[in-house]
Amino acid sequence: MAERPALNIGAPEQGGKAPTGSEGARVADGREHDPAQRESWRLDTLREYRIMDTGREPAFDRVTKLVADLFEVPITLVSLVGDCRQWFKSAHGLNVPETPRDVSFCDHVVMSEQAMVVTDARADPRFAENPLVTGEPFIRFYAGVPLRAYNGAILGTLCIIDRKERSTLSFREMERLGDFAAIIMAEADLRRTVVERDEARRMLERAIDYSGIATWQLDTRSDALRWRGAVAELWGSDYLTALQTSEQAFERIHADDRAVVRAALDESMASGAPYSVEHRVLHPERGVRWIAVRGDWDVRDDDAMLTGVCIDITEQKSRQENANLLMRELHHRMRNLFATVSAIISLTRHAAQDVDDYVERISSRLDALNRAQNVLLGANFMTGSMHALMREVEAAFPRIRWSGPDLLLPENALVAMALVFNELATNAAKHGALTGENGRVDVSWAQDADDGDGDERMFRLTWTESGGDRPVVAPDRTSFGTLLMERSVRNNLGGTIDRGWEPGGLIVEIALPARWRDA
Repeated sequence: MAERPALNIGAPEQGGKAPTGSEGARVADGREHDPAQRESWRLDTLREYRIMDTGREPAFDRVTKLVADLFEVPITLVSLVGDCRQWFKSAHGLNVPETPRDVSFCDHVVMSEQAMVVTDARADPRFAENPLVTGEPFIRFYAGVPLRAYNGAILGTLCIIDRKERSTLSFREMERLGDFAAIIMAEADLRRTVVERDEARRMLERAIDYSGIATWQLDTRSDALRWRGAVAELWGSDYLTALQTSEQAFERIHADDRAVVRAALDESMASGAPYSVEHRVLHPERGVRWIAVRGDWDVRDDDAMLTGVCIDITEQKSRQENANLLMRELHHRMRNLFATVSAIISLTRHAAQDVDDYVERISSRLDALNRAQNVLLGANFMTGSMHALMREVEAAFPRIRWSGPDLLLPENALVAMALVFNELATNAAKHGALTGENGRVDVSWAQDADDGDGDERMFRLTWTESGGDRPVVAPDRTSFGTLLMERSVRNNLGGTIDRGWEPGGLIVEIALPARWRDA
């Protein structure tokens, strides 16, 4: 947030100074003993804003005009001080874009980090011979307040200039000028955020381009299609004109696959279920290509948008001719993983509180999927060891201890258990036993013995938290993490999960049909 600058009211020789938090900021960032390092930090912050040498912007010009009218001065400047010059983002009443830093009045404000008032520059020994005083614009009166960045660095000033001597400004007038400086910095911070957002978007788009993935969005009311990413690689370089609607896209789908694709799209539109299909494309430059298409619904008010991705699976299809069994298993894993990631992204979007929370939640759950994939890659792609999975979990959360027989889990079960362990461990680290230094988690499991009486054997796992330094209470609402665990255990594994908030910590008991064999 922009801050109101410290005020130094009065003639320069008075050295008046209002108490501010700027001294504390200097101590906190550790640069008060090294002016060169502090200046380097200030210039780095200025570059971070990406504002130097940009064009005129009405938001800044409106402020300088308003300030000039309010204080009845001919010149008002938003001055940004670089390493060897001061450049004017907005200049009301002055036609030059910049001046050297060594003759700059604003540099005194930047270096002192305080507001400054000069009532008569010709009578001030610091400025009497200054070319900006003896020549254009013939400065006599100057009042400037710092433009303070979000991290405390002074980027420049908001200043007012008159060609005639004036009396010093009152405390209220300086305070008002400081308020306008805060408005300038609020606009600059908003601009910086927009620039960073646009840069992040461009980086994401470039990443999608390089990944070979095309993203698309279908407006079901108008049949309009919008594309991003590697569309030319997957559909043809003429996609901007040839693939503006879904009907045009159907013309590019292989004739033998159109009925399957039409049925999948109609079913998705009728039921609201995710859209998933694989088909061939008649690529105008590359010939027949196989692509996998996935999509989900994004409801906005009364508009339903189907958003998804396409990936080229031609090579996978070709390799199926030589290794059908292996490729079927790999394709099944890719489809399940893609569906899991798509569901996590879609559902986490609704549960996240802001962008940072969204990124943290997605990253944590993708880490869990990565642990499962590491275990599968270390085995035969189709099954993974329970011990190997727990070693991955323990590496991420060192205070988790576990015991139980090693079992071979199929790919879907391994992914489900990885997600369950991640949600439990993340919750323990944020709200449970792992928040305290002495907290720990004990995980144990076993399978019922086969007693031959015909009853279904069960796999039973207990998650026990203890030693936490926070009171253990049940949450007041069902989170997405809880729903994800319920879905993983009940729907994917056909079991039950029960949670109990005991005085010593959370206890979770999971029971599943004992269908896994010993490793």
